[in-house]
Amino acid sequence: MSDEFFLSSTDSSPMYSQIMAQIVAKVSLGDWLPGQALPSIRELAVATQVSVITVKRAYLELERAGVIVTRQGKGSFVAENQDLPRKLALADFDAHLAGMRSAAATLGMSDAEILNRLKAALAEPLTNTAPTKR
Repeated sequence: MSDEFFLSSTDSSPMYSQIMAQIVAKVSLGDWLPGQALPSIRELAVATQVSVITVKRAYLELERAGVIVTRQGKGSFVAENQDLPRKLALADFDAHLAGMRSAAATLGMSDAEILNRLKAALAEPLTNTAPTKR
């Protein structure tokens, strides 16, 4: 299991959010399997040089999202959810849609313009069809 995390103090996103994103990526890619133990909060805090509170917040948010489960006295584990990779991919898709809506609003685009562009994009062949690691 790869326990390496790379946090950036120059990144505009909070440290807990960076930790969450990297854990979600490890789970989505199959690097961390269902039922697999995560580093303890203290271990990850030391390894990433952030506070225990920061790691605890990341773990709480991941637990709320159903990515991990925490068992009192035993630690945190990747959730046994069989549909987790799809759930995470859908969350990523929804985040991209939200970004698209935000960009469209900035451009002053109407719903019809957005739909026309989406239909045109769907008519184009996919250019990035690299398989994802599972």
